[in-house]
Amino acid sequence: MGFVGDTGITSAAVAAARDFPRLRVLALTIVTSMTSSDLADIGVAGSASAEEQVLRLARLAEGAGCHGVIASPQEAGPPRGVLRTSALIVTPGVTLPGESPGEHARPGTTRGAVVAAGASHVVVGRTVTRTADPAAAFRLVRTDLEL
Repeated sequence: MGFVGDTGITSAAVAAARDFPRLRVLALTIVTSMTSSDLADIGVAGSASAEEQVLRLARLAEGAGCHGVIASPQEAGPPRGVLRTSALIVTPGVTLPGESPGEHARPGTTRGAVVAAGASHVVVGRTVTRTADPAAAFRLVRTDLEL
């Protein structure tokens, strides 16, 4: 995984991965715990919203040859318009409907991330691992994905 803001490092990671045909290089856009105001606090140019920043970083990742990006469920859709159709969009911060988002400032449900926004992969982590009945939680995740 490369830091998208440094396209030299990201391009080097992509080049190094060529020797491993099944390896995919994903670029992290913005961690799900950050808000648009957090971006301003750390000096992101102008008053870029999280969505604008994700799009900017997705374009950089595409230019560096990455296989895809990691974006919150709320910003999974916009990169689809700037990435090649085979690009992966991985979404951490996925919760079940009605579940607390925990530390995620920009969470979303599995249905919202995959069906509505077009994510290729979802990360459900704590939704399943930090519950009294992980098997039941996993069944709920699968149910949420059904149309």
